[in-house]
Amino acid sequence: MLQKLVIKNYAIIDYLAIEPDGQLNTVTGETGAGKSIILGALSLILGERADTAVLINKNEKSVIEGYFDVSTNAAFKSALTAAELDYEDQCIIRREIAVNGKSRAFINDTPVTLSLLNSLTSLLVDLHQQFDHLALKEDNFQMDALDAIGGTMAQARDYQELYNKHKKVKRQLTENKDRQAQLQKEADYKQFLFDELNEVAFKPDEVEHAAAQLKQMSHAERITLTLANARTVLEEGEQPMVNELKRMSQQLQGLADVMPEIKSLQERVASVWVELKDIAAELGIEEEKVSLNPEVMAELQQRVDIGYKLMKKHAVNTTAELLTLQASLEEELKATTDVNAAIEKLAKEEEKLYKELIAEGDKLSVKRKKAIPGFNAKMNELLVLVGMPNARFEARLDTVAPTLHGTDNVQFLLDANKSGNAQPMEKAASGGEMSRIMLCIKSLTAKALHMPTLIFDEVDTGISGEAARQVGLLLRELSAYHQVICITHQPQVAARGSRHFYVYKQADATGRLVTNIKTLEQSDRVLAIARMIGGEQPSEAAINNARELVEV
Repeated sequence: MLQKLVIKNYAIIDYLAIEPDGQLNTVTGETGAGKSIILGALSLILGERADTAVLINKNEKSVIEGYFDVSTNAAFKSALTAAELDYEDQCIIRREIAVNGKSRAFINDTPVTLSLLNSLTSLLVDLHQQFDHLALKEDNFQMDALDAIGGTMAQARDYQELYNKHKKVKRQLTENKDRQAQLQKEADYKQFLFDELNEVAFKPDEVEHAAAQLKQMSHAERITLTLANARTVLEEGEQPMVNELKRMSQQLQGLADVMPEIKSLQERVASVWVELKDIAAELGIEEEKVSLNPEVMAELQQRVDIGYKLMKKHAVNTTAELLTLQASLEEELKATTDVNAAIEKLAKEEEKLYKELIAEGDKLSVKRKKAIPGFNAKMNELLVLVGMPNARFEARLDTVAPTLHGTDNVQFLLDANKSGNAQPMEKAASGGEMSRIMLCIKSLTAKALHMPTLIFDEVDTGISGEAARQVGLLLRELSAYHQVICITHQPQVAARGSRHFYVYKQADATGRLVTNIKTLEQSDRVLAIARMIGGEQPSEAAINNARELVEV
C-alpha cells in the first residue's frame, strides 16, 4: 500500500506530499492543474525514463519518493530476496534526477537499475492510464482473472506445481540426453583404449620390475662368474677363507687360559667367521637365482616393449600411471552406462508426469469452461452500468499444448458496437473504455486476487450520470479489498472516495504558478464537488446535490 508520495522540484511542482488512505482515494482539480504531472512523477519511481526538462529549479536535483507498506506483500518480499536487497516492512522507493541529467534509482537506499526498479514496483503499483493495454496482453493476467471468478485458483496452483515438476524432469532428461550424445562420441575410442590396457593386464610396477630383471639377465654370465669366484674364495679354494678363520678362532680360543686378554679377539674372529659363512651361503643362493633362460628373457622383453609403447602412446612414464589411466577409462565408460540408465528412468517419469499433467489440465479446463458463461454475463452487466451498453464482452478458451497456465489459452474479446465482430480488447476498445473494462474485471476478481495499489487515470472519461455513479460504486467496492487511487472529473466518482485530494495551481513568492495539493475536509469537499456539478459559482441546488452525493 502506498503510504506517502513526496515530489520535489518536478515540472511545475516545487514541493508536494500526498498521504492516501488504504481505501478509495479520489483526486480532482481543474484541467491543467497538474494531476497528470503528479502521475508522471509517480511513473518515475515505477521505472519510467527521466528527462532533465522536468527540473523546475535547474540548480537543484529532482527527487520523488514513495513510501510503501509491504508487510503483507509476500510476492514483493520474495522478489526483493531474489534481487539480494534488504527487506523492511516499509519500503522506500526513491528516484533522483541530477542537474546534469543523470538519473538514479534507490530501493531502501540501495542503488538499483531501472529494469529492476520497474520489475519490483510492478508488484506495488498497478497504474491504469488511457491506452495502457499491457495487462490484457499478458496471458497470465487474463487466466488469473478467469480462475479468480471461476473459483479455480487453488486447482490452477496445483496444476502449476505439477507443470513445474514435469518441466524439471524434462529438463533433466534433456541434459542427460545431451550428455549421452557427448559421451557416445568418445565412448568407442575410450572403449578401445580401455580394452587395450585391460588385455595387457599389467600388475603394479610390472614394467619397471621386468626391465630390471631383463637388465640383470643380460649380464648373467658376469654375475654368475663373480658370485662363484667370491663363494670359492670363501668356501672352496685351496685354503678357503671360512675354514682358515674357523681354525684361527679355535687356536686363539686355546690361548684363553694362559692369556685371558686374547678372549675378546678370539670372539671377534669367531664373529667374522660366522658372518663370512652366511655371506658364502647367500652368494650361493643369489648365484642360483641368475637365469639364462632365453624363453624367460623373450617374455620379459615382450612385456617391457608393450609397456614402453603404451607409455609413449599415453604420454606417461610408469606402470602406475597406465593403471590409473585404465581405472579412469573404466569409470568414464561406467558413466555412459549410468547415464543410459538415468535416461531410461527419467523418460518413464516424464511420460508419467505428462499424462498426469494432461489429465489435470483437462479437469481444470472443464471447470474454466463452465465459468465462462457466468463471467461473460457478469462482465456484460457491468459494462452496461459503466456506460458501454452496446458492448459485448466474450472470454474465449482454446485448447493448446500444456503451458504453465494449463491446457487452455484464454483471450478477452470485445464487440464494441454489436457488429457481430468480436476482436481482442486492446484493438476494439478506446483508452477510456479500456480503463472501465479493467475496472469491471478487477471488481469481479477483487476478493480472490492479490493486487497492488490500483491507480485509475480518468477511468470515467466520456461518461456521466448513472454510468459515472456505477463507476464510483465499483471503485468503492474494489477499495474494500485493495488500495485505489482515482483521478476523476466526475462528481459521482469523486464523492465515493474515502479521502479526497484537490490539485490546484497558485502563484509562489516570485509570481510563478506552481502545483499544490490538499486533502479536503467534509465542507471543502462538498464545495469542490458542487463546483464539478455547477461551475465555479455553484447554485444552492448544486451544493445540495453535492452534499447528497457525499453523504450517500
